Amino acid sequence: MDRDEQERRYLQRMQRRKRVVDEAVARADRQQGLLLVLTGSGKGKSTSAFGMAARALGHCMQVGVAQFIKGRSDTGEEAFFRRQPGVSWHVLGEGFTWETQDPRRDREVAQRGWEVARKMLGDSSFDLVILDELTYPLNYGWLSLQSVMDDLENRPPLQHVVITGRGAPRQLCELADTVTEMSDVRHAFRAGVGAQPGIDF
Repeated sequence: MDRDEQERRYLQRMQRRKRVVDEAVARADRQQGLLLVLTGSGKGKSTSAFGMAARALGHCMQVGVAQFIKGRSDTGEEAFFRRQPGVSWHVLGEGFTWETQDPRRDREVAQRGWEVARKMLGDSSFDLVILDELTYPLNYGWLSLQSVMDDLENRPPLQHVVITGRGAPRQLCELADTVTEMSDVRHAFRAGVGAQPGIDF
């Protein structure tokens, strides 16, 4: 096949693809708040959510963040986003469960944290709410899945919500508009490399 024929076929493929994409864009004519779930065993769930926070701020939107498990306050994302106008940032956890070793306290902390999150979900001034690592208190039974889903369904119609964490419950995924599962192909930690500032925290 000569170069001219290759270019002709390429042009035909791109024209067909453009028609398909244009038709799909024309059909997508509704505006609504989206519920996104970022789950799976791979790295980058919270990082993706905070990328959306940056994108939202670029559109002059108001962003609320509730972190349910992380107890550390020295992460790069917190250091950056706390300085940005339009961000309400809440570290609601006391660390990973293998660190706290106290399920009763973990449950109480999660329930107090959910009250903070509920207020943001009930406040239409928040355009985007990130519920970071919410899947863990749900899976451990510290929070009622049904109550959380009710609050999500009753939020303002144009408010977007992003939920992160491994093992997202099936019912939550069914409720969501967009679900992304990140897979773990390789991780430097298993090769003995410690968490790196700016990459891992």
